[in-house]
Amino acid sequence: MNSYKLLTPGPLTTTDTVKQVMLFDHCTWDDDYKQITQTIRRTLLALGHVSEPEYTAVLMQGSGTFGVESVLTSVIGREDKLLIAANGAYGLRMAEICRHAGIAYALYEQDNHKRPQADVVAKYLAEDPAITHVSMVHGETTSGILNDVEAVGRVVKAAGKTFLVDAMSTFGGVDIPVAGWGIDFLVSSANKCIQGVPGFSFILANREKLEASAGQARSLALDLYDQWKTMNEDGKWRFTSPTHVVLAFAQALEELKAEGGVPARHARYDQNQRLLAENFRALGFVPYLDPAVQGPIITTFRYPAGAHFTFQQMYEYIKARGYVLYPGKVMEAETFRVGNIGEIYPEDIAKLSAILADFLKEVAA
Repeated sequence: MNSYKLLTPGPLTTTDTVKQVMLFDHCTWDDDYKQITQTIRRTLLALGHVSEPEYTAVLMQGSGTFGVESVLTSVIGREDKLLIAANGAYGLRMAEICRHAGIAYALYEQDNHKRPQADVVAKYLAEDPAITHVSMVHGETTSGILNDVEAVGRVVKAAGKTFLVDAMSTFGGVDIPVAGWGIDFLVSSANKCIQGVPGFSFILANREKLEASAGQARSLALDLYDQWKTMNEDGKWRFTSPTHVVLAFAQALEELKAEGGVPARHARYDQNQRLLAENFRALGFVPYLDPAVQGPIITTFRYPAGAHFTFQQMYEYIKARGYVLYPGKVMEAETFRVGNIGEIYPEDIAKLSAILADFLKEVAA
């Protein structure tokens, strides 16, 4: 068993009860198992404040990127064009998917520490009538920034376009009224704020727009419409599903409900993040982002002025004492990141801060 907790944006530290349900081997054809899938789908819709028949939920084997690629390569037709609003690695990954799949796209790239602006998106849409779809990331874990999906959604809907959102690191930990924000396709993953384990992604989809995508997928395995059509009949996945991961996710959804739902989980994550930023700042580690745009999921820190240690030294010291940090990802600054989602509580942040203080004393000696 691991002797440390993960301070990462997913995979994350799960409860023992989530792990324990994976000891059961389930058959993919079994009616009980298929009903678990159907219950998960209904619960996800409720978490997004939507319901059938306007919206539907689709589970897709693979990591979150599989889910994003499934949406991009299934929903965007041969004659369509995507505008990608990006301010980090995961927005840029959408562009990479488009290049591989031959999808026409335009890229609105913002600095890592700044949010894409709704008025700029509106300008792109006004100047390029070929654009039919717009995509962006909600919580960009490159920096930890929380983007203003609601504002962008308003201009996308006003222009009559389709809105695709990567809410990988936020759904379940930040309240997202999917239809209210004009989102047509939202993608997230089992191993993020719902606190399951890696193995599948899920999509909340505008049913009318999903049905309109029939027959245009560029991939067999990632065909979102065909996956939904099969799953929607009785809960069976098209191809072999990650049964143990599905059971863990079902348990994680029950634990989210028991905690008090998304509002309670968001409050815990937000408290974690604020305490983390406060304690680390006192030790000389300045957050990379302005607090006004900082999300509650992961925080990027700059090193103290004149630091004479490496990330690896700090990482190994803290790991040996029970916690795992995350390397930096922004390119223009020397940074590292600390996530605070999963089974992480304020007492963990206090312990981590004390360990870091000890490390700083040791390297200064």
